[in-house]
Amino acid sequence: MPACPPVAMPLLMSNQRIKTPCVGLCSTVYGDLVCRGCKRFHHEVINWNGYNDEEKRAVWLRLEVLLVQVMAAKLEVFDADRLRLQLEQRKIRFVPQQSPYCWAYQLIARGARVISQLNAYGMVLLPEFREWSLPELRDAIDREFFLLSEAHYQRYIAPQFLRDGLHVND
Repeated sequence: MPACPPVAMPLLMSNQRIKTPCVGLCSTVYGDLVCRGCKRFHHEVINWNGYNDEEKRAVWLRLEVLLVQVMAAKLEVFDADRLRLQLEQRKIRFVPQQSPYCWAYQLIARGARVISQLNAYGMVLLPEFREWSLPELRDAIDREFFLLSEAHYQRYIAPQFLRDGLHVND
């Protein structure tokens, strides 16, 4: 799997800070434990503005690791410089400090309906996905990213909430 460098505080291309992973499609307001938009956990969405830089970096890093896992199983970024240039030219937001596989996700999420040749963007689909349309692939990536986030929540976060709840009633 491609390496994920440590995540510094994210930046927009215009050098304005991206303050949150939020993509404006929050489902935690409807009771989801994991947001279907940004894939953060409900308590992270609620408490985000109170988190210090280290806590925010931990969330950003977890999201990056899970997304890279999904993306690297579907495509190969063979020219990160070309991908970055295409994102900049098209004014697509991305976090420069993150893996190019995260950049690829941003491109596919924003341009799935208009991109015809992925190799022009420095990436190629793996053989088992070459017959898929980009909108189909985008939706499959999003579902898998959500399922991994949800599984991470169930495995590592939910048991702690259960333990914490038991001690409150003692």
